[in-house]
Amino acid sequence: RAVTYRKIHDIPEDWGTAVTVQAMVFGNMGDDCATGVAFTRDPSTGENYFYGEYLVNAQGEDVVAGIRTPQPLSRAAREKESSALPSMEETMPDVYAQLNDVRLRLESHYKDMQDIEFTVQKGTLYMLQTRTGKRSAQAALKIAIDMVAEHLITRERALLKMDATALDQLLHPTIDPKAKLHVIGHGLPASPGAASGMIAFTAEDAEERAKEGHDVILVRIETSPEDIHGMYAACGILTTRGGMTSHAAVVARGMGRPCVAGAGSIHIDMDTKTLHAGDITLRDRDMITIDGSKGDIILGHVPMVEPQVSGDFATIMGWADDIRRLGVRANAETPTDARVARKFGAEGIGLCRTEHMFFEPSRIQNVREMIFAETESDRRAALAKLLPEQRKDFIDLFEIMRGLPVTIRLLDPPLHEFLPQEPADIAAFSEASGIPMAKVHRRLSELKESNPMLGHRGCRLGIAYPEVYEMQAHAIFEAAATCDVSVEVMIPLVGMRHELTLMKAVVDQAAKDAEQRFGKTLSYTVGTMIELPRAALMAGDIAHDAAFFSFGTNDLTQTTLGISRDDAGSFLPAYVTKGILPKDPFVSIDRDGVGQLMAMACERGRATRPDLKLGICGEHGGDPDSIQFCEDIGLDYVSCSAFRVPIARLAAAQATIRKATNLSQKKPV
Repeated sequence: RAVTYRKIHDIPEDWGTAVTVQAMVFGNMGDDCATGVAFTRDPSTGENYFYGEYLVNAQGEDVVAGIRTPQPLSRAAREKESSALPSMEETMPDVYAQLNDVRLRLESHYKDMQDIEFTVQKGTLYMLQTRTGKRSAQAALKIAIDMVAEHLITRERALLKMDATALDQLLHPTIDPKAKLHVIGHGLPASPGAASGMIAFTAEDAEERAKEGHDVILVRIETSPEDIHGMYAACGILTTRGGMTSHAAVVARGMGRPCVAGAGSIHIDMDTKTLHAGDITLRDRDMITIDGSKGDIILGHVPMVEPQVSGDFATIMGWADDIRRLGVRANAETPTDARVARKFGAEGIGLCRTEHMFFEPSRIQNVREMIFAETESDRRAALAKLLPEQRKDFIDLFEIMRGLPVTIRLLDPPLHEFLPQEPADIAAFSEASGIPMAKVHRRLSELKESNPMLGHRGCRLGIAYPEVYEMQAHAIFEAAATCDVSVEVMIPLVGMRHELTLMKAVVDQAAKDAEQRFGKTLSYTVGTMIELPRAALMAGDIAHDAAFFSFGTNDLTQTTLGISRDDAGSFLPAYVTKGILPKDPFVSIDRDGVGQLMAMACERGRATRPDLKLGICGEHGGDPDSIQFCEDIGLDYVSCSAFRVPIARLAAAQATIRKATNLSQKKPV
């Protein structure tokens, strides 16, 4: 369990595991005894009242296991939960007063919401432990804002205490209030949010089905620490036993999973793997929805709505934006992605992958005809059909990102990705294009590569077929001429300066043509993606022709480590488990290897061009640890997927604070 816990919470193995040994006191010696678990604030909502549960004449495991129905700690908790049971504030007022005093002193000392356990033995209060309380992302926002308002902490400390990745909980759909719901049961709203998925009755089934790509709801009578791997894999958790501080509730909140606990109105038969709710029987793999904010259990899949980025969320984002130095952009190439990115506060597009625009059904035929063309004139004829559609794509993006920078990467992937592979697709292409089947098969054979990711792709395509990049550049600048936008044209897979020199000339000529045609001066720069070790080593030379570098850390990691991210799943986990690598290098930057190349490229590039703009557009752009590294080496911005933009904004502010206080290379606060 310790190993799994460290893995989930990204705790290094060498930190070890601590053990506390303490004397025993007894809460089960009569009615003047009790035991309980409490939070100094509501861990689900963040509201400032004493939140917790206790049991008279009981030991701690009785509370956690949910064998008996616990009683609310305070009057406020009783009112919130609409409980008919008396609170400790009413039944043991003197003990409660002592406990409440401890609550206030602990928060004042630790400057954070606390999770405490206590026992009352013969009327005497004993504190067993206190620790930083796990909380939902929503609660974390409110607690941080309230503690700043109460002058307990500064804004900087409030931001550092937040888990940037936990913001993910607030950025995903919730149940559509207009949806018709078939509620089949009700429990405690143990962890906010909602999720739909197929039922899994064991942690092992949940983990296996999640690996298959299914959304899963883990349904248990009660959970235990042995279930943690299944809880992590599930989208939501439902238990029939337990209270608001049961194992399922506490762990789910910490993981950001919606949870409904203590749903006593339903019955689970683990032998037959069935769930009974009244006259309804559900079996393994049947679909249900849980609403962890209300405690509802709903039959089937339910429509969801997008979250509203306002209130406490907007306040925290405002604090982060005031503090952070790094810019935050989004990787986007569709209007939908671009709108989501703007909604979440992106300051432009850091990577527009133009090849994604080529896969539209209305375009793929023309793309394939261009690839199959054996002469320049035939290629240009096919490209001419694509130009107006590419131009329209860019106009849509520029309109949404009006006034903000947009980095457009010219065609990058190997050509085989666009080609028909199945016999039916090959036959359809042959018929539509008029190219004989024999010629199609011959061309497919000619284009086949042994290692396409290191083959004819990126700028190598532009060098062999400059008309491809020429068409894209014309589409970009014809679109830019109609919009107020700052365009950054990115040449991919450059390893040698002369590659960039040749491709930059193609782009510059297209810009000049557009300026003459539209009678206006266009704002644009040309740069490259640093995704090859040689590019990092030769950064000083390449910077003569590049106005910006954007680190493509996905491919830079592959080419530096010699590891294919598509094939690494079979052995990378063992590398992390055995301590060969501290983390998956495709999730968090390999600082010692890839990071050293990045730092070298920054230093050498800026030695040649002091105003060189530096950014990152690989998946690492949304990883908080990688963002800290980007801050440490002086990048100007990070770019990530649209839904990770708020995470990056908060992580960038935390990185600024840590660097300013020399905490970036130390253990978390």
